[in-house]
Amino acid sequence: MFAKANACNVLGMDGVMVEVEADLSNGMPGFDIVGLPDSAIKESRERVKNAIKNTGLKVPIKKLTINLAPASLKKEGAAFDLPIAMAVLATENSELGRKIGEYLLLGELALDGKLRPVSGVLPMVIAAVKAGITKVIIPMENGAEAAVVEGAEVYPAEHLLHVFQHFIGEKELERCQVDILDIMKTDELYDVDFSEVKGQFDVRRAVEIAVSGGHNVLMIGTPGSGKSMIAKRIPTILPDMTYDEALEVTKVHSVAGYIRGNTSLLTTRPFRSPHHTISTTGLAGGGSYPRPGELSLAHNGVLFLDELPEFNPSAIEVLRQPLEDGEVTISRVSGTAKYPCNILLVGSMNPCKCGYYGDNERQCNCTPPAVVKYRSRISGPLLDRIDIHINVPPVKFCDLRKGEKGESSAEIKQRVNNARQIQLDRYKDDKIYSNSQLTPKLTRKYCKIDDESEMLLKMAFDKLGFSARTHDRLLKVARTVADLAGRENIEKSDIAEAIQYRSFDRRL
Repeated sequence: MFAKANACNVLGMDGVMVEVEADLSNGMPGFDIVGLPDSAIKESRERVKNAIKNTGLKVPIKKLTINLAPASLKKEGAAFDLPIAMAVLATENSELGRKIGEYLLLGELALDGKLRPVSGVLPMVIAAVKAGITKVIIPMENGAEAAVVEGAEVYPAEHLLHVFQHFIGEKELERCQVDILDIMKTDELYDVDFSEVKGQFDVRRAVEIAVSGGHNVLMIGTPGSGKSMIAKRIPTILPDMTYDEALEVTKVHSVAGYIRGNTSLLTTRPFRSPHHTISTTGLAGGGSYPRPGELSLAHNGVLFLDELPEFNPSAIEVLRQPLEDGEVTISRVSGTAKYPCNILLVGSMNPCKCGYYGDNERQCNCTPPAVVKYRSRISGPLLDRIDIHINVPPVKFCDLRKGEKGESSAEIKQRVNNARQIQLDRYKDDKIYSNSQLTPKLTRKYCKIDDESEMLLKMAFDKLGFSARTHDRLLKVARTVADLAGRENIEKSDIAEAIQYRSFDRRL
């Protein structure tokens, strides 16, 4: 007797449909799983048998063979427990077999039959809907996550017995539905605010420009000047996410296994701040079965690298291609996976090893070769990909003791949202969200400048030795400065401000 159930496997950011075929035949009782399963799937034999037994149902005492098709695709994870269990039960019930063929089944089984949540549900449900399978049964905690997929009928379950009763008509599972508009209105409350930052008006202006256009920024200053304090307040002024951006972010975190507690969409932009001891794999992603790294977990959000020169050089150099392409490609024997990483990179560093080079108040103890060696830990090609380099001077005593508060995050965010809305309207037909994503072709189209601006740009290009990449990034930053001012065309002052944010690395 033969039965079939629908399952799904995650490859990179996409779900790949898998057919779970179960064959029951005469012979020595056994339970074999074939089709390139990993260890977690091989061990599902014991989980499935005990879950069925402890649910009060019977495991057929015959030779059971489970095939996961296509056989050439490596499968992993415990999400195959539920489809395997239902396929086994359907081998002796043809009507049950017909019904389960209309559903996507996902879930890990406990030995008592309870369903445990699994990772990667969102991309798997999206793949099922694209394949024409709109009905989904998943663990209860994954219900809200799967319900955001348009066109999917999601039925969360707590126990294998409840799934069985649903199919035989004893007690149907309740459908889970969510209101996308209501979810997208959710506001995040923060314990920090930009009004707490004293002084540093130039730095705050540079950060506002960076966030408004999605431009990478590097802050360079002495210890205690407020670099980390400012960076940790960036989430409070990040622009609101669109539905498409929220869906992309949720997919990445779902694949990584970070969606828990019946969460649906992640509606706030991620802020990731890994320690400088992180490995190349931890930053870019990878592993035997590739998984997203910090680069991808910060997709559509901020990746903050504090004390940038202290990171392993091989780790930070891996940023170069992803910053340019907006995605990470990881190739392993098990396959090739691509993960998105459209990020706002925020870095901070001291001007030298001791931290006081160029400080008028405290003396630097570093020799000139030591200063050069410290700064050379950040390569020129990586600096070239960072749009804004801003000097963060020590905060003056009078600024620290001022009683009045600075501009709040809410006020800054309003300007950021206005600038981002201008960009969303401008690029609605180009499938990009911000100025930083402009391709060379789109840069020529949307970043046109007048003759005066052209002369200023040429002068800076010749005297400061900018590269062709820097030329385009200057135009993108100038485009953002104009958007913040509400100007349709880029003016000479916008170009001048953009050049100001690129001059510091040449003095290094």
